[in-house]
Amino acid sequence: MDFSLTAEQKQIKEMVAEFVDEEVVPVASEIDHDDEFPWDLVEELGELGLMGMPFPEEYGGADLDYHAYPMALEEISRGSGGLGTIVAAHISLAGNMVYEFGSHEQKEEYLTPLAQGEDIGAFALSEPGAGSDVPAMETTAEKNGDGYYINGGKLWISNGSVADTVTVFAKTDPDAGNKGISTFVVRPEEDDGFIVEGTEDKLGDKGCPTAELRFDDLYVPEDRLLGEEGDGFVQALKTLNGGRITIAARSVGIAQAALDAATEYSQQREQFDQPISNFQAIQHKLADMDTKTRAARLLMHDAADKKIRGEKFIKEAAQAKLYASEVSREVANEGIQIHGGYGYTKDFPAERFYRDAKLNEIYEGTSEVLRNTIANDLLN
Repeated sequence: MDFSLTAEQKQIKEMVAEFVDEEVVPVASEIDHDDEFPWDLVEELGELGLMGMPFPEEYGGADLDYHAYPMALEEISRGSGGLGTIVAAHISLAGNMVYEFGSHEQKEEYLTPLAQGEDIGAFALSEPGAGSDVPAMETTAEKNGDGYYINGGKLWISNGSVADTVTVFAKTDPDAGNKGISTFVVRPEEDDGFIVEGTEDKLGDKGCPTAELRFDDLYVPEDRLLGEEGDGFVQALKTLNGGRITIAARSVGIAQAALDAATEYSQQREQFDQPISNFQAIQHKLADMDTKTRAARLLMHDAADKKIRGEKFIKEAAQAKLYASEVSREVANEGIQIHGGYGYTKDFPAERFYRDAKLNEIYEGTSEVLRNTIANDLLN
């Protein structure tokens, strides 16, 4: 594994960092306060080629590798955790489903506008009674002639209320367990029966709408099926495995933002006639925060490296996501402590980093589930 950046990777990182500092950071608190989808920023990301980073140019993407893409997502998340989730759900989940499992025709029709940022993507897997337990889903897709009728509902769907393309998982054979789940491309504006029941009022991750969806005899033609009937469960696992690298990237970005803010504040805040950064207790906190953030970043790139090489990376992706997500919360917590009373107010971004960081331990595999994944790999 080469730890030095290529010229292209360095250029991408610098370009995204500049965009984040100039366009995202100044409005991050506004996004957090208003909790509205940042259409203007997403449009700019599309114009910069950042809404289809890992996809081939043939389908409108930027053809970046899985080192450059997480680095860019880390920078985006450093500016706004909500914007980081928007991009991750759009690319790593919805877009990647079409890229990995769609036909050439499906990629041309659905992936290209996603990669170019013209459409927004969402990934509809979770349900009220089926989170980590995917086979417990109740949404069904019944074959009828040349298409399927989808009935049921989904919960916790990032981008769900604003998406143009949604990959929906449903049971085509309810008696076949995880082998009876299939995946469909749904177009909310075109398909009758797609209903947005509402969006969640969340602790953090503001700006990214988390929707509850309902499907009422939603008809899709059979050419909207991704892969073959019964492939959905395996498709979901493969997609979430890659997605964990990008949630690690979101986590690292938030941790870096918390570290940067705490470092700057410690050098400005004076007590006992000197900056608090002079005190060893503060220095030790900063040292630990920096070390943990760097370790999380290296785990992220280790998993990415194995994915690029085509090697098995299930355990490595789980470890990267597990460690980085917990580190993001720990670093954000210490950031509040360094800010003291100010860290507990909305006058400083420290409290926002903490709220945004907590989500990393929950979505795309809870910490408990990831520990099971790691242990199973070790024991087997």
